[in-house]
Amino acid sequence: MRCYVYRSSRQREAYLYLSSPTILERLPESLRRSFGRPELVLELVLTPQRQLARESAGQVLESLLARGFHLQLPPQPQVGPLPKPLP
Repeated sequence: MRCYVYRSSRQREAYLYLSSPTILERLPESLRRSFGRPELVLELVLTPQRQLARESAGQVLESLLARGFHLQLPPQPQVGPLPKPLP
């Protein structure tokens, strides 16, 4: 499946995968507002076997087929274990 990847102008490391550039106009208003101005960064043919940096290609394909888009948010900071209580 042909896939178009857009970078967010408002959220660092947030990307929107689209099955078609025309989907941009049909995205929910709240998503368009929070995502900001989309900037096309990549066009690719997406297959289940394709390696992506942070997402499962299978999950992205499922979202594209079901909704026409997939939103990749920035990774959340890792929180380590809490320190042990003092005696």
